[in-house]
Amino acid sequence: MAVADLDLDLDVFAGPFDLLLAVVLREEVSLLELQLGEVVVAYVDHLEETGQLDLEVATEFLVLIAALLELKSRLMLPREEDGIEPMKPEEAVEELLARMLEYRRYREASTVLVDRFEAERGYLYRSAPLPANLRRVAVDAAVVVYDPERLGAAIGDLLREPEEVDVSHIRPTVSLQRRLRALRDALTRRPSFDFDEEFGKEDRLTQAVTVFALLELYRNGEVTWEQTQTFGPIRVLRGNGVAAA
Repeated sequence: MAVADLDLDLDVFAGPFDLLLAVVLREEVSLLELQLGEVVVAYVDHLEETGQLDLEVATEFLVLIAALLELKSRLMLPREEDGIEPMKPEEAVEELLARMLEYRRYREASTVLVDRFEAERGYLYRSAPLPANLRRVAVDAAVVVYDPERLGAAIGDLLREPEEVDVSHIRPTVSLQRRLRALRDALTRRPSFDFDEEFGKEDRLTQAVTVFALLELYRNGEVTWEQTQTFGPIRVLRGNGVAAA
């Protein structure tokens, strides 16, 4: 709930809280006639009704009430012998605005600090406390806890690159759409090519799917092929664009 949404019903004023501030600063309502305690009670009652407490809004309300209380106290005690000079209306307006600007500056600064803390949470440095036996003796009398060679070997293991993962047991997957694209790309570069020269280095599964893709393109009239003898080399050529019957 924003402070401006707080509705008040007082003896000298009825309306939202931000309007009350405006009329007080314009001297349409005197601070001496305004019971600020009733404003605080109304705010607390509203919090109990809604069951919600926004710390940022509550802090803003406390800053405003504190500033109004200080201004009212100066108006009630304008005696020079106490070292308190009477405040003019324009001075009261300037001081209240200065308080609000200062509160806003600190609020924005706290937001920046929170954002920076969250952004760098993973890089915070945490130092471990000294062992109990070292805290009871001087630094000169401290003994080595770990063997330097053992510590160096542990650090060396962390710096050693891990072995390459063996993925030979994983069955490769071949997409028919990708093989169609590979055939079309090969025919785009040149009008014909030898199948073994283009795809002979692929594994058997990839070659088999490529043959299925070749049949699909032949059915659409995109390619044709030549083979002079059984099990001989296959020459793939561009088709005439007429689908096969």
